[in-house]
Amino acid sequence: MHNWFKHFPVPWWAKNSHVQTILPTFLKTHSLSLRRERLELEDGDFIDLDWADTSSPSDRVVVILHGLEGGSDSPYVKRLITLCQQKGIPAVVHHHRSCSGENNRLARSYHSGETNDFQRTFTYLKQLHPGREIHAVGYSLGGNALAKYLGEQQEKSLVDRAVIVSAPLQLSACAKRLEGGFSTIYQRHLIKKLQRKTAEKLASPQLRDSMPLQPSQLHQLKTFHDFDNLVTAPLHGFADVHDYYAKCSGLQFLNAVTTPTLIIHAEDDPFMTEAVIPKPAQLSESITYELYPFGGHVGFITGGPPWKPKYFLESRIGAFLSI
Repeated sequence: MHNWFKHFPVPWWAKNSHVQTILPTFLKTHSLSLRRERLELEDGDFIDLDWADTSSPSDRVVVILHGLEGGSDSPYVKRLITLCQQKGIPAVVHHHRSCSGENNRLARSYHSGETNDFQRTFTYLKQLHPGREIHAVGYSLGGNALAKYLGEQQEKSLVDRAVIVSAPLQLSACAKRLEGGFSTIYQRHLIKKLQRKTAEKLASPQLRDSMPLQPSQLHQLKTFHDFDNLVTAPLHGFADVHDYYAKCSGLQFLNAVTTPTLIIHAEDDPFMTEAVIPKPAQLSESITYELYPFGGHVGFITGGPPWKPKYFLESRIGAFLSI
């Protein structure tokens, strides 16, 4: 049976899903010295990779796939990079299109089921370091897309070992969850970021005719469902939001995964519902699934005072990947 209920120590002050989710994003994190590399794509666009190099010999590279509107500045990304640096393992952040601080060149952008760009990065890394294994860690949206990639590719996957954290494996249920209660705060914050990038493209003489909406419609899009229906779906070849969510939800791909993979969820994740929790029959034998009562969304605080928390997540990822 794959569906293991797990526990880690949680301080009294962190037994709240919003504390778990929000606190890590407010605390100041140390800066990292990263080397940027740009991959040109066949369609004329680009992907930016941020490298945390190491002089130590290593048998692997850790690829970090960030969440919606994240990047190498995201606290959870920085914590994993720091762990890799401490252990002498090179790490690289794959930025989804438009997430590296510069809007991408095309009208299209990225979405929860984009796996071709992953394949481009993984193929490049195999060419660059043919003797190294690729260990991929996907957070939230990046985790959902990684689950889809692993299920699509099966034995052809270029990833040798994977971890998926706080992934919205049922997109429609998660979009609905973010329309109610305190969770609307997260939705509002992320939608504003997406609106800014979309507005920039609508103002571009080169791109505005390729955009599927008018500037006047943009600020009417208050929910992920609305944004995905009028922007994400048409830009990426889906019939509508329902088609997009149905084809890109990661849950349906899990039973085909052949790569050793750890999936971590928290029951109190304010981005999720029970719909994301797989049943044993939906998981392949290659998947280790762990469900924790606390952790919020990509939080998993396990100790320390609120101004200097300690985290469970990196130790668990490190153990599974033998970092």
